[in-house]
Amino acid sequence: MAAIEMSARDRSRPMTAEEKKVIMASSAGTIFEWYDFYLYGSLAAIIGAQFFTAFPEATRNVFALLAFAAGFIVRPFGALVFGALGDIVGRKYTFLMTILIMGLSTFLVGLLPSYSSWGAAAPVILIILRMLQGLALGGEYGGAAVYVAEHAPANQRGYFTSFIQTTATLGLLLSLIVILSVQSYVNANWDPTPVLDAAGAAVLNPDGTPRMIKAFDLWGWRIPFLGSIVLLLISLYIRMQMNESPAFKKMKEEGAASKAPLREAFGTWKNGKFALIALFGLVAGQAVVWYSGQFYALFFLQNVIKVDSFTANVMVAWSLILGTGGFLFFGSLSDKIGRKPIILAGCAIAAATYSFVFPMLTKVANPALHAAQQTAVTVTAAPGDCSFQFNPVGTAKFTSSCDIAKSTLARSSVNYTSVQDPAVTTAQVKIGETVIPSYDVSTLTGDAVKATPAAFTKSVNEALTAAGYPVSADKNTTVIRAAHFFDIFSGQKLAVVLILTYLIILVTMVYAPIAAMLVELFPTRIRYSGLSLPYHIGNGWFGGLMPATAFAISAQTGNVYGGLWYPIMIAAVTVVIGALFVPGNTHKKDIFADDAK
Repeated sequence: MAAIEMSARDRSRPMTAEEKKVIMASSAGTIFEWYDFYLYGSLAAIIGAQFFTAFPEATRNVFALLAFAAGFIVRPFGALVFGALGDIVGRKYTFLMTILIMGLSTFLVGLLPSYSSWGAAAPVILIILRMLQGLALGGEYGGAAVYVAEHAPANQRGYFTSFIQTTATLGLLLSLIVILSVQSYVNANWDPTPVLDAAGAAVLNPDGTPRMIKAFDLWGWRIPFLGSIVLLLISLYIRMQMNESPAFKKMKEEGAASKAPLREAFGTWKNGKFALIALFGLVAGQAVVWYSGQFYALFFLQNVIKVDSFTANVMVAWSLILGTGGFLFFGSLSDKIGRKPIILAGCAIAAATYSFVFPMLTKVANPALHAAQQTAVTVTAAPGDCSFQFNPVGTAKFTSSCDIAKSTLARSSVNYTSVQDPAVTTAQVKIGETVIPSYDVSTLTGDAVKATPAAFTKSVNEALTAAGYPVSADKNTTVIRAAHFFDIFSGQKLAVVLILTYLIILVTMVYAPIAAMLVELFPTRIRYSGLSLPYHIGNGWFGGLMPATAFAISAQTGNVYGGLWYPIMIAAVTVVIGALFVPGNTHKKDIFADDAK
């Protein structure tokens, strides 16, 4: 590919075909990197069952989500390491390093034995590989955003960087399509396998039938991870063809590059204040809206509304197809009216509507569950008998009668209220007019260790069934189901797709202009480092922890929608801080004006 020669200030002319080729090559490589990262998110529930089988089901879900979040937690550290490298050695070679680490880590997840084979070592190695993915991704986004922005015409930075913004969603879409294709093929050609307990006996469903595990859930999930090696080779080839950013080359030739970009970006108030403003006034809200609209929506469909994973993936995939064009629309719009009003408007709308959009999703996707949630359910327990059941490391044991009652209800997505009564020695669950006493594990001996939990669960399921709760998924005729990828043309399915598409539109509002906005806050010499850290703290910590945090809040409050207060509050705070402190009209800024200073 021929070198691109361009004056750093000559930005108003249309972009040449060669420049577009470079930018599209950068975007394609980034799509593959996001694909690698999101495979785990899309398969979190299945992977949790493979690697966290030693933990109770409620704890397993939180632990699986936190393993997903581990990749986000380390992203700021990747931003520091690769951001500094990008400002010192250049954008191109940093790109090559990040894609190589990401691709190999993803491939190794596909080879990693499960808990049943390697014991505790399996989940530990899984989390290490997730952290390596996070480190690589921490260096990827800033480089891609800077690289594209430094090629774009001044009056089209929002539009051209919005192509980079689509890569995250397109990477998720690609992962979903691959998962759906492999899932359909594997399950159609291999029979399910009975689930066995530690003693080798078949595990039974509440209705007495053997619990079966599908071939994809057992081993087929590994294929998308192993197949990513092909994408790694393609991505490496694409990255090798790229040229260095002309602005960075010019800066290096003039000897203006920073020798200590991290200290210069964050060690002085002049530049450091923009990192804080970007984090709390833009990125934090953008992050929770982004993850709520895509990953939490997928988790919510599968684990709360009890939609099967294939159908949930189909619904989310179609919403991504319909909504992705919003990135280009809002990116282009931000070139005309500015970045700030669009981002803050998306956060404000999300904060105002989440509290009724997700209940609407339940009502449409699983009407029987939504109707049953109107039934009054209470857990009455003595003060101090109930614990906060957030157990990220799986070491705590929740054995009290209140904890057992709450975890049992949570598994069936039951909304319940908690009542404290000092006169109650053993927690009681009241479903409609039926009262069921719970039990304390520490009081059980002999045959009661098996008999009491089974009897309690059976009684609760019978009462829930009588109250209209669809305890058995196979017998729930109202829950949405898709037979294949194009099976969406019914009123119920189209309504679900439209609700999910609405969430994606909010995602495009907050995400499309963010790259250009962050680029415009920092000078060239520290731009890679300057924008990477606040972006990845916001998305890695505020956004990446959103599913696990929301799940824990819901379990604690007894309200399956209680966890939505986390993104609602973060988005609302971002609107206030952004309105007060984020600069306006950055879209008119010459992003090279500070280079000579």
